[in-house]
Amino acid sequence: MSNKASDSLFRLIKSLTKAEKRNFKLYASRHTAAEDNNYVRLFNAIDAQREYDEQAITMRFGVRQFSIVKARLYDAVLRSLDAFHAHSSIDARLKRDLHCAEILYKKSLYDLCAKLLTSAKKVAQKYERHSSLLEIYQWEKRLIEKDNYSGMNEEDINRFLKEDELIGEKVRNFNDYWNIKSRLFMILNKRGKVRNQEELTSFKKIIDNTLLKAESSALSAETKYLYYHIYSAYYFGLGDYEKCYEHLQKNVDLIESHTHIFEEEPNIYFSVLTNIIYIGSQLRRYDEVFRYLGMLREVPRKFEISRNEDLEIKLFSSAYSIELTLYNNLGEFERALALVPKIEEGLEKYADKLNKVRVAYFCSSIANAYFGAGKFSLALKWNNQILNNKAIEEIEDAHCFAEIMNVIIHIELKNDDLIPYTIKSVHRYLKARKRVYTFENIFLSFVDKLMKDKDKKRLETIYSDLYHDLLKLQDDAFERTAFEYFDFISWAESKMKKIPFREIIEEKAKIK
Repeated sequence: MSNKASDSLFRLIKSLTKAEKRNFKLYASRHTAAEDNNYVRLFNAIDAQREYDEQAITMRFGVRQFSIVKARLYDAVLRSLDAFHAHSSIDARLKRDLHCAEILYKKSLYDLCAKLLTSAKKVAQKYERHSSLLEIYQWEKRLIEKDNYSGMNEEDINRFLKEDELIGEKVRNFNDYWNIKSRLFMILNKRGKVRNQEELTSFKKIIDNTLLKAESSALSAETKYLYYHIYSAYYFGLGDYEKCYEHLQKNVDLIESHTHIFEEEPNIYFSVLTNIIYIGSQLRRYDEVFRYLGMLREVPRKFEISRNEDLEIKLFSSAYSIELTLYNNLGEFERALALVPKIEEGLEKYADKLNKVRVAYFCSSIANAYFGAGKFSLALKWNNQILNNKAIEEIEDAHCFAEIMNVIIHIELKNDDLIPYTIKSVHRYLKARKRVYTFENIFLSFVDKLMKDKDKKRLETIYSDLYHDLLKLQDDAFERTAFEYFDFISWAESKMKKIPFREIIEEKAKIK
């Protein structure tokens, strides 16, 4: 058994807002016995610590059986939060109403109980809170039973049965879609996009479900969101961005028309807008991209969200990653690099709260911006942050293309003595993970030629071969994923034509 002191109480206290801390102190003064008012002093002492030091606390307060005291204080903080947030959401309101209905029922105030249940039912139906509806129906049945079914007929009983069946079906329906979505995303997050026929078959097995044959199979707004979400992810995995974009648009329209249902889960809207902006930028629909970016920035006002750390993290990770992508795609690398100080600040501030996929994406995009600006040493620094981060290593696509970018950057830095070692590293990584895709093989073959052929006059031919080999892959659904991490085709073209990489990118942006 570990002797390490639990820091759960410390982390809970540190998560509180100023208003929540003030509320706890008021709560403690009202709900704890006089002899327990040391809770507030203990609370303040823990709150004052930057890092949790239980030994310092126990020495200061001389508390025996401190684990018990901690548990009681932890429970008191949670109860104060429960009271503070009792009206903070539709779910909290419904739970409170159901508890009050139970109290009224047990006091034999049946008419008041029935009135409260009727009010709660309207709210639950409006906001599609199906689990709460099931509880409401249970209490309505108890009211009928206590009157020995007086005033009831066969039609009334059947109505209850149909209501139960419909709500039960909607709950099962949502759970079934959630299961499909989760299995799909588990593969996407681990392996990345589809790169061969075997992976395509795995994807299709998940999608081959009768629930996904028609939109009408989704029985509620939240489930319809999952329907579109599944298909947008599926087509993203296949690299079919037109269809992915189409389903993302449907989800934007769905949320816009059912704001009251999604308003308490703005993260969903954040995610959909972030995804449609990314896919739109890949399709180079920049007018639409900037319109959706404006909508993203309006989410806090639209959903009346007060500023908090969770919101700040979402705005930071979404808006900055989107702007980086846009500027890199347009060849505006200086504008991309102007964002780096703020991004570094955010990465440090939210280090433990950003998911590893987002961190990898930031590092990759910043490396690309420095590369485009011709600052190869700084590009190498940011690319190495992916390669040296063990948490990111399991994200195969991100790590794989960082390995390849490592080679390209060393080529630009003319580090000929290091390139053989970086090539060995790439070989080991690809072999261990059985990533024997066409793009990777083309690239490795190119570098082998580059290292073996010492005739500088043949460089143009070697790069020309690479350019034309890669060009054949850009419309290959299995292979074009590579070009989202870095524009390898433009880089090969720049080396072939002996002109700066950024000029090729800028020219592409004008054409599109």
